[in-house]
Amino acid sequence: MKKTSRLLAAVAGSLLIFTACAYGEEDTGTGEEGTPDDSTEAATEGEAQQGGKVAIPIVADPTFNPWHPNAYAESNVVNRVLFSGLTKPGKDLLPSPDLAEDWETSDDELEWTFHLRDDVEWHDGEPFTAEDVAFTFNEIALDSSLGANNTSYFTEVEEVEVVDDHTVVFHMNSPVAALPAYLSFNTEIIPKHIFEGEDPWELNSFNKGEPVGTGPFKIKDYTSGQSVTLERNENYYGDEALLDEVEYRVLADVNTHVAQVLSGELSIFSLDDTSSIERIESSDGVGVYPRETTRFFWISLNQEEEKFQDKLVRQAMLHAIDREYIIDTVLQGYGTIADAGIAPALEEYYTDDVPRFDYDPDQAEALLAEAGWEKNDDGILEKDGETFEISFEIGIQGDLEPVSQLVQQYLRTAGFDVTLETMEWNTMIDQVVINRDYEMTLNWWRYPADPDLLPYMHSSTAGTGNNIPGYQNEEMDALLEAGSRESDVDARADIYAELQELMAEEQPYLFLWYPQEAQVKVDGLQGVPELAFGDALHYINEWYVEE
Repeated sequence: MKKTSRLLAAVAGSLLIFTACAYGEEDTGTGEEGTPDDSTEAATEGEAQQGGKVAIPIVADPTFNPWHPNAYAESNVVNRVLFSGLTKPGKDLLPSPDLAEDWETSDDELEWTFHLRDDVEWHDGEPFTAEDVAFTFNEIALDSSLGANNTSYFTEVEEVEVVDDHTVVFHMNSPVAALPAYLSFNTEIIPKHIFEGEDPWELNSFNKGEPVGTGPFKIKDYTSGQSVTLERNENYYGDEALLDEVEYRVLADVNTHVAQVLSGELSIFSLDDTSSIERIESSDGVGVYPRETTRFFWISLNQEEEKFQDKLVRQAMLHAIDREYIIDTVLQGYGTIADAGIAPALEEYYTDDVPRFDYDPDQAEALLAEAGWEKNDDGILEKDGETFEISFEIGIQGDLEPVSQLVQQYLRTAGFDVTLETMEWNTMIDQVVINRDYEMTLNWWRYPADPDLLPYMHSSTAGTGNNIPGYQNEEMDALLEAGSRESDVDARADIYAELQELMAEEQPYLFLWYPQEAQVKVDGLQGVPELAFGDALHYINEWYVEE
């Protein structure tokens, strides 16, 4: 336990340091975790008040099941409020108690024991017990035939054992230092008494109807394509929520998000299209707050396609794209170029001492020639009589479309015959994420405050896991596994330095940039911790509306 605590403390410390350096005028707060005045605006904006509601935009209908393969970003922000996990991100980003009061690991780190709260009820009044935890993992997450979301985090979990009503043990095949961090990230517990004996993906009465969680809010009303309204859970085990209701509005168009927050109809969200920042900042009653986050944007090239399997081609494509221009223009400067997957916010582990593929069209052309691709008379790359055609599939979300249009333009200039295919967000999830029916796509990953990226690029997660490109490399697998098992910070940092060098060289994803979240919030909403939006939702019971 000592080694793990040191590791996580270092991660959290680097995040706080980075935040303080970037926004020195803001007080990040250092109070004890879980107190209402700890790092929240409640400490400076007056007394918390009960009542009122907040409205939050989502881009598509959610699925009320955190493990469902269709549950993606729009679902996570709802499920994080309806359900609870064993842990949650602390306000210092350390894994913090939630359904589990505390935990310890054995000396060989092959057993993690979690002690659960004994005062938790599901929204329907049934008691929450260790059986719910064991069911969620043994019958859902660890059943490989189901292909549940986020199971890539738990590939080394052999079984979850029930010791008594309020104690479970995670038996591991090998040590996983980041287990408490993984348990805080979109891996909430679902009720055994409802799912037992049912197909977890076909239980639409729950997944698309009336979910039953343990969170601070419960379902009140859901109209597909319009809104989801949650009401306060009077029997919540933690501090009772101050807000009466939370309304999620299904609004696919980000311009509508901006218009509605300026008119006071929406309360808070992470702005994915930064073109409106100046307009928001110049308006009364609403502000934009930069937040650091462990997130990276990427282009995924389907490795089932032979034309993408040559790393020289992948490197050439990066040389052909002016990422700095995209950051400066479309992102309004809210980002930095990424060379690998570990964000600079993880200061203990991040390094820029890696191969870099900056914008250089001549070098792109040289690498493509080395790979055997030359432009024909039409200016299209050709090899062995085949032209380099790419279908570029993206979901409509935030600034993905204007970014993708620029990427298409850069790649066409380099000789790639790129056709951009835009689609509705849920269609993209089904086609690209679930069925892997695509050639090239652009998206992002946000991950727990830990450098373990095994779920996103290990061979074992290709095909149905989070390894969207389906990249497979034995050397990278070995480094990912070594980093995952190591709990000593210094030894771990060495492993991840080597891993980042290999990532930058291989480009399993084409790493684009590390974004800085632009959090939009109306002034009247208080009590929101100075965290990225997704993390702040774990503290929604502390939010309140100031009259």
